[in-house]
Amino acid sequence: MTNFVGSRVTRREDERHLHGRGRFVADIKLPGMLEVAFVRSPVAHGTIRGIGKPEGAENQVFTHADLVGVRPITTPVTTPGFQHSECPVLAADRVRFVGEPVALCVASNRARAEDLVDSVLLDIDESKAVTTIADALSIGAPLLHEGWTDNRFVHMVTEVDFSSITEEAPIVVDVELELSRQTIHPLEGRGIVAYWDFEADQLVLIMSTQIPHPIRTGMAQFLGISESKIRVAPPDIGGGFGYKLQLLPEEIAVAWLALTHKSPFRWVEDRREHLVAGACTRQAKYKLTGYATPEGRLIGLDADIFIDNGAYSAWPFTAVLEGYSARSNLPGPYQITHYQSRVSVVATNKPSFCPYRGIARVGTCFAIESLIDAVANAVGREPCDVRALNLVPPSAMPYKDVTGKMFDVGDYGKSLRRARQLIGFDEFRLERSRSGIKPTRALTGIGFATFYEQTANGAGFFASWGMPVVPGFDQVTLKVGPDGTLKVNIGLQSFGQGLETALAQVAATTTGFSLDKIRICLGDTECTPHSVGSFTSRSAVIGAGAIDAASKILTLKIRTLAAALLGGGDPDEVQLNDGVAALGAKSIAFEEITDIFYNRPYLIPQLTQAITSLEVTDGYKVPVDSGIFAYGTHAVKVSVDTETGHVSILDYIIVEDCGQRINPMIVDGQTIGGAAQGIGTALYEESPYDENGQPLASTLLDYLLPGAAEVPRFKLDHMANLSPHTSFGIKGAGESGTIPAAAALANAVNDALSPLGATLRMLPMSPSRILAAITAAGDR
Repeated sequence: MTNFVGSRVTRREDERHLHGRGRFVADIKLPGMLEVAFVRSPVAHGTIRGIGKPEGAENQVFTHADLVGVRPITTPVTTPGFQHSECPVLAADRVRFVGEPVALCVASNRARAEDLVDSVLLDIDESKAVTTIADALSIGAPLLHEGWTDNRFVHMVTEVDFSSITEEAPIVVDVELELSRQTIHPLEGRGIVAYWDFEADQLVLIMSTQIPHPIRTGMAQFLGISESKIRVAPPDIGGGFGYKLQLLPEEIAVAWLALTHKSPFRWVEDRREHLVAGACTRQAKYKLTGYATPEGRLIGLDADIFIDNGAYSAWPFTAVLEGYSARSNLPGPYQITHYQSRVSVVATNKPSFCPYRGIARVGTCFAIESLIDAVANAVGREPCDVRALNLVPPSAMPYKDVTGKMFDVGDYGKSLRRARQLIGFDEFRLERSRSGIKPTRALTGIGFATFYEQTANGAGFFASWGMPVVPGFDQVTLKVGPDGTLKVNIGLQSFGQGLETALAQVAATTTGFSLDKIRICLGDTECTPHSVGSFTSRSAVIGAGAIDAASKILTLKIRTLAAALLGGGDPDEVQLNDGVAALGAKSIAFEEITDIFYNRPYLIPQLTQAITSLEVTDGYKVPVDSGIFAYGTHAVKVSVDTETGHVSILDYIIVEDCGQRINPMIVDGQTIGGAAQGIGTALYEESPYDENGQPLASTLLDYLLPGAAEVPRFKLDHMANLSPHTSFGIKGAGESGTIPAAAALANAVNDALSPLGATLRMLPMSPSRILAAITAAGDR
């Protein structure tokens, strides 16, 4: 069979999108469809005293009291000590963040629906808002939820014996870091069209979601109907990045409208809604103490981690996601032997947290890589050398780290050495030593960050978090039609990452069908078998594994039929390639095999008539619960203008090892896009709030996103240590651009500022913060 895995096949999705033939939620038009807009809370915290519907519009405006039978969103986490929240689909008696849905309005178009929104009168008795982690944990702070003992969803503690560690590791280094709150900004926001299909007797939800099957489960739970009565059918999706992993109150409300009124309804999130009321991410504080030997070997790590989760626990990944991820990933790819932590996931009067590309690993990478640089400074060595000293060596693989994760294979040190060489670090340091470090307006620095990307985790991993829906396995159905077309039905979901192309390449490789004869059907719960969807770089690993497993069964049937139709012979000797089955000098096209199978079965020899189907469903799960580990190193060279605080990226090297790349061109695109988002985290993006919980960045004039002018030309270098646990040795690549970017940039900026004695540990590193750090260093 021709091996398409590893080929730069042109993305099959691109043609329809480049010619404007994509079909997104906003493109869908149904007869009689009404548009939905939401009345949202103007205050961060308060008690609802009344909601005044405009006269004559009682049947167009709906409040919590109208949603009879709709259950609040709850996440029954089993983690000990977890404090549960109930998120009403429309606020019932209290509001807990600016933008929380209080009522919904329907009209023939969005403009009229928004006019109705403006005419609804809200009477809310405003309460004191809890807007910071410090506020939430202060004595006497207002409690966000009834029955809570404090404003923490969960407080997780792991302790080990540190009593004698200073004897082995006398160098003690303290580092405090902070990441600001961000919003996620896929090109397309959330959206849903909901209608009742009378013929199928089903509620049909055309949704922009990454996880169609779990969303069906959640919708059934909160609407109080059977899953079989719901079909989730995603159209084209304009980006996800984790934002489309949760089930929103707005989506349940629109589904309720269609279920109740048996008419089509649509809601499309606009950019202001996303900025004000959309799920937030990243905001966290890390307080680390590292214990190192005089040569810089990091032996012990003690950490306090604080996550600002916002008001509610999102479904299905819950408020424990960021905390668990931060706790388990903080040690990074290093040989730390002593590790203890205290993690507080805090509730505040802000929109709820949502997993964002890289999840907590962006923060943990920033934290541990900053600590490595600080240790290097404390022992008087180059950060690169201290980093190399502490990395897990290839000779130790497979390696079980201090948190129990099993690193499968890789050479982390080699990725660091290659990045060091490609960025010209030794030449840079030599030139700096020759010319001397002189404070000038433009200061130059180089920073590194070495990371891993944990992908395709198993059921035990997620079950340990106490989640209500536990990802475990995914299934695929391969079905051959009479014309010799192979249809691949799989519940993963594409949202711009080239999944249709990549999975077709895998299927062509494992079945012998030609690429142009393979059709991919993604996501639709009515035609795909069970899947938990696409997230954490799992789709290539899981999808390839499932297709590979099912292909073994399907190709045996095709070989058996081909051998019989070619006059007899051993099916194992039949070669399948590019839509043709060959046995010795004789061959037969797949189209002829399937035409005979479906339309002229009397021509099939009797011994093979037991084959009554060319349809196979099989599944796959990664055999290692802690998942598969891609890894690499980012190296960045920057110039910092000490008068304006502006950071210019002069050079950016990415060395990564994601195992076998299915399509190198797609992997490059994923890596570059992820790194661009990492630059946003490092230098630009921030969602600040005032003391009353009012968002201060409600438009893209206030919320800064990196554009083409801010994103450099990346230099990519690929390694390929194949995973022993997956089909083709695939590891996953969707987050390798994002995870280390902010850490590498922060280390580069601090390296540049080092002649001034300035250090900045707050993201984003905005011009004002850089200037403040320079001023503080001067004052010292």
